[in-house]
Amino acid sequence: MRIDILTMAGAALVLAACTPAETAAPPTAVAGVAEETASNGPIPGPRTCFWSRGPHSADPYINIAYPDANVFYWAAVFTVPDGAGLKIEGDYPHSRYMSFISYDERGRPIESLADYLVEPKSVPVEKLGDASLPWWEEISAAHAQDADEAQGINPFVAGNPRDSQYRRYEFTVSGDAPEAARATGERAVTASGNLLHAPAYGEARQQVILYRIYLPDEGRGPAGGVELPAPKLTLADGTVLDGADACAALNANQPLGITPDAVGIPPSQYREMLNQPGKPDTWPAQIPAKWFIQLDRANLIGIYTGFSDPEAPRSEGGFYPNLDNHYVRTIINRKHGPVFLMRGKAPTTPRTAKGDAVMGDGELRYWSICSNQGFANTRVNDCLYDEEIPLDANGAYTVVVSRAEDRPRNAVPECGIAWLPMAENGDGLFDEDVTVVQIRHMLTAPDFERSVQRVYRQDDLETTMGPYLPRSQYLLPNAVESYFPCLGDNG
Repeated sequence: MRIDILTMAGAALVLAACTPAETAAPPTAVAGVAEETASNGPIPGPRTCFWSRGPHSADPYINIAYPDANVFYWAAVFTVPDGAGLKIEGDYPHSRYMSFISYDERGRPIESLADYLVEPKSVPVEKLGDASLPWWEEISAAHAQDADEAQGINPFVAGNPRDSQYRRYEFTVSGDAPEAARATGERAVTASGNLLHAPAYGEARQQVILYRIYLPDEGRGPAGGVELPAPKLTLADGTVLDGADACAALNANQPLGITPDAVGIPPSQYREMLNQPGKPDTWPAQIPAKWFIQLDRANLIGIYTGFSDPEAPRSEGGFYPNLDNHYVRTIINRKHGPVFLMRGKAPTTPRTAKGDAVMGDGELRYWSICSNQGFANTRVNDCLYDEEIPLDANGAYTVVVSRAEDRPRNAVPECGIAWLPMAENGDGLFDEDVTVVQIRHMLTAPDFERSVQRVYRQDDLETTMGPYLPRSQYLLPNAVESYFPCLGDNG
């Protein structure tokens, strides 16, 4: 499937996901069936008539809006008919994290239903009596006494088994705006009611939800080894629709109506941002690198213009950002030096990539460092996630960012140095030397005081994060090789 620009009227940019003209029929895939699409489109990965836009990730998937390279995102664009009710049903994926987040027409997040808030569906008690079932021992024996049903297992809760065979969930999508904001970026003690608010916008009464899977277990594929979640629509007269019938009633193939800056800064505006009066041609890259927390869109642009509003709302200024993440980013320029090196202390996280049997805990649920192109292009070059970043005896990491031809020979895991690429065309538009480096902190533990989530004002960034905010410098490849000796097998 390709993304085609259909029209631009005023501030609204309309995008449509469609098949080529000669086969422009409505999708026929049944919602919830995670089929690869090599036979009906050039972009790899599973999708359905409901989750038709995606997967978004690093190449060769749909690479836009700064996806994490270890993550897969799908978007559903729909309109719930008057008087109808929408539920989403699926299986928890085998992965580090999942969430459903609603957005407005500017790509700003409204509400997140994070995995740990999604209560599992119950197991009929008659099935509990069948000890031959593989998940029998996982269900508490107390649940099986004098009850009609027992609760299933949410594998994203610390201490729970991750490979449970009974991993079903269901939640309701509401068209109302949330009355109260859920905690963002933190594992909070709160109830969700298995409810996601996705208010409609525009004349089409469009609703948008993004489904995310972070770090699927090895060998599980983009969808985490389960089918994509499926819509179940109950019409005003009580008729229940699913699959392709539900997609048709939800108008799930409608054009996506968004503002021009929802997935990236318009190129003309980006050019103006680059050319700030009185600033050097490397602006806004500084020595030492200056890191910025993610506030609203005006503050994001302020990295270039100097505008700063410390009271601005958190985590809204990106491009369809994840409310469960908080971010810091810096802009680097290889005119200062071909190798950007940074060192910092790593937060602790669960380790799930190999398919651990039990969900672990940590200071964060997940963290990563990504190399990206500019604010207009919004492509990711590559990311390193927590488990693949080598650490020294003190829990510190060393990461270098460079073009492939400038990669120091010791920038390999066996030498304790991780590497991220710069794109050959830099920001992907105007400056071949620009790269955006971004760090994600996801779902901080309530008692972890050094996370990005604890930084409430830009001026407090360094003092709050302390050693967890990396220190950096620009170097030449041979300097890195000299400063960080690697003894290999002779060590």
